[in-house]
Amino acid sequence: MIEVLNDFPDNVVAVACQGHVTRHDYEAVLIPAVENALQRHRKIRLFYHIKESFEGVDASAVWEDFKIGIEHLLRWERIAVITDVRWIVHTIKAFSFVLPGDVRVFPGVQAQSAYEWIVAD
Repeated sequence: MIEVLNDFPDNVVAVACQGHVTRHDYEAVLIPAVENALQRHRKIRLFYHIKESFEGVDASAVWEDFKIGIEHLLRWERIAVITDVRWIVHTIKAFSFVLPGDVRVFPGVQAQSAYEWIVAD
């Protein structure tokens, strides 16, 4: 499940993931939030909190994530990933050189630092 988080600046798409994430979650929640933000801003930021209750992600959801990332490759300014899920931390670090924008991974206890970084000028 993906849910939109409130109390972020208009140029930040903020979401939290928990349980099992599906393609439907991307199509119903994340993609519309990103598309809406891109209509209002030349570049956007993503705050992506993967909660401890995260159980996994469908391959089709991974594909949707890849497609939206590539489609708007030059419009990502910053991406903050907050997670203690080790395989996600390692995967992001391994592929950070091909990820768009400035990407940083924060452990769950540093969620406030991630928030401060994503909203900073």
